Amino acid sequence: MNIIITGGAGFIGSHVVRLFVNKYPEYHIVCVDKLTYAGNLENLADVENKPNYTFVKADICDLDTMLALMQEHQIDGIIHLAAESHVDRSIRDPFTFAKTNVLGTLSLLQAAKVYWESLPERYEGKRFYHISTDEVYGALEFDGTLFTEQTKYQPHSPYSASKASSDHFVRAYHDTYGMPTIVTNCSNNYGPYQFPEKLIPLFINNIRHRKPLPVYGKGENVRDWLYVEDHARAIDTIFHHGIIAETYNIGGFNEWRNIDIIHVLIRTVDRLLGRPEGADDDLITFVTDRQGHDLRYAIDSSKLKRELGWEPSLQFEEGIEKTVKWYLDHQEWMDRVTSGDYQKYYDEMYSKR
Repeated sequence: MNIIITGGAGFIGSHVVRLFVNKYPEYHIVCVDKLTYAGNLENLADVENKPNYTFVKADICDLDTMLALMQEHQIDGIIHLAAESHVDRSIRDPFTFAKTNVLGTLSLLQAAKVYWESLPERYEGKRFYHISTDEVYGALEFDGTLFTEQTKYQPHSPYSASKASSDHFVRAYHDTYGMPTIVTNCSNNYGPYQFPEKLIPLFINNIRHRKPLPVYGKGENVRDWLYVEDHARAIDTIFHHGIIAETYNIGGFNEWRNIDIIHVLIRTVDRLLGRPEGADDDLITFVTDRQGHDLRYAIDSSKLKRELGWEPSLQFEEGIEKTVKWYLDHQEWMDRVTSGDYQKYYDEMYSKR
C-alpha cells in the first residue's frame, strides 16, 4: 500500500509514521507536513533514511498539490492527522483553525475523490481515515457518564467547532460519493515529542527550570488521558480492520483532574532530579479560567475493544514515568523547540528549494 500520513512531523503523527514505517516495510509511507511551529522533522530522525519513507513539505489546503501527490505516489490510503489543535490559539485566531481543519480536510477529501474515481477500481481497496477529538462532543458533568459514538456534537471552542465541521465533511463524502471513510475521536494524548505548549510537557519543563505552573481556575477540569503510542496502535488497528463509515472512540478509561496531574508531575520530576519531595509545590499558580473551558471529557472506547480488540497497554503511572524521563533526557530537543530554532532552520532550508 501507498499511504499518506498528514501532520506526520507533529506529536501524534510522528508516532504513527514511525509505527507504520517500521512495522510495514512493504508499504510506502508519504509523510506530508507543512512544518508549522508544531511540526518538527527531528521527531522522525530515526526513520528519515528508511527506503519506504518519503517526506513532503506541503500545505493540505493546496488542492492541486494534494492531487499531484495522490497521482505521483498512487495513494491507496490517507491517515489524516494534520490539524491546528490548541484551544487557546483557536480563541485568539479562529480563522486559522477554520482554514486548516475544515478547508484542509475538504481539500484532502476532494483530491482523494478525484484521483480514486479516475482509477478503474475506483474506491476498491482505498481508505480515508480522519482522526478527530473528543472535544467535538462538548462537556460532561461529574455524573459518571461517558462520550459514546452516539453522543451528539456540542463543540464549545473554535478548535472543537472546526474539528466537528471537518468530521461532518468526511461523513458527507461517504454518504454523497461513496468514499470509504472512517472517523475516530480520541481523548487527550501524552508522551514523547509533544509540543511544549500542552500541559504535560510544558509543566515538566517548567518544574525542571523552577518556573511558575499556571493552572486555570481551580484545576478541577477533568480529562481522559491516553499514552500516545497506544493511540498509534489504535490507529493501526482501525486503519486495517475498522468498518467503513463507522466511528470509533479511542480513550484511556483514565480520568484525572488537572490539579492532580500537576501534583503527580511535580513528585515525579522532583524524584528523578533528586529534589526533596514537594520541593516545587510552590510553583503552582492559579490563573483566570479559560473562556469556554469544558468541565470534563471522558471517552467510552468499549466499542473499539469489543469489535477490534484494542485496549490501552499502559497504566497512567507507568506512562507518565516514561514521559517525564523522556523529556528530562531530551533537554536539547526541548530547548530547540522552545527557542524556535528548528523552525528557522526548516524555513531557510525549504526556501532554497
